[in-house]
Amino acid sequence: MPDTGYITVNAFTSNARIPLENVAIAVTASDGTAIALRLTDRNGIITPIEIPVPELSASQTPDTGIIPFTAVNLYARLEGFEQTENENLQVFPDTVTQLQLQMIPLSELPDAWDKVAVFDTPAQNL
Repeated sequence: MPDTGYITVNAFTSNARIPLENVAIAVTASDGTAIALRLTDRNGIITPIEIPVPELSASQTPDTGIIPFTAVNLYARLEGFEQTENENLQVFPDTVTQLQLQMIPLSELPDAWDKVAVFDTPAQNL
């Protein structure tokens, strides 16, 4: 029976870490199936998203042949800011994966209004 892991997001702008409200967050499975949609609150935070993950025992023994995490993709959008895609985020059992999402205002990137910043997380050697 699968366990549960969690993802949270803290969205902000600039190095001053000013929180961003109403950032649209979408989390999908690796096959593109929607898992959850959220909007950040005035503190730039979303409520945790539950993700089905392999049982904890899969990560306790080497060479089981089971990947001990679930990989998901996370998309963030807010008008006036660069769009971001975070691919292959790894979610483990009984663990909160926290994504610190620094969003860049388009005013700082005048030629990037239609571009998307893509961040790919490589698999861990477990």
